[in-house]
Amino acid sequence: FFSPKTDKLALCLQIPLQLDLAALKNTRPPSIAMDSIAASLNVHAQALDLRNKRNEILASNIANAATPHFKARDLDFNAELAKHLDTGGPLHTSDARHIPQAGVGGPTNLKYRVPTEPSLDGNTVELAVEQMQFSENVIRYQASLSFLNRRISGLQSAIKGE
Repeated sequence: FFSPKTDKLALCLQIPLQLDLAALKNTRPPSIAMDSIAASLNVHAQALDLRNKRNEILASNIANAATPHFKARDLDFNAELAKHLDTGGPLHTSDARHIPQAGVGGPTNLKYRVPTEPSLDGNTVELAVEQMQFSENVIRYQASLSFLNRRISGLQSAIKGE
């Protein structure tokens, strides 16, 4: 059986990659400590999600290295993370003619990579650059994942009283 305090922590430990803070706040009375824990874990969950999206974009660049006129793209990780962690909440439209804000589902800060040596077929993918960026992103993804795992393990230890 869970006490109300450990039940809240148990909810935090069952976090998918995208943490829904609004649902957590609506199921339990607000608590400063719980909000702090959830917000702390949300940063890492959002970072993992963005790193995963960036891996997909970089993998697409690598896969299209021989495609004529393919333009290499990348995502500004820091700008996207800041946008996803903005606490102002989503914008709501008040009229049917208003253009809705871009959804959280996909990155909106995709940029085209400028090649150091343009190819004759118009392709801007430089395989060495893309492979290096992909490798660096994978290492950062693994670091974020291990940090999140250690944080959750620490919370589990606190719950168990170890």
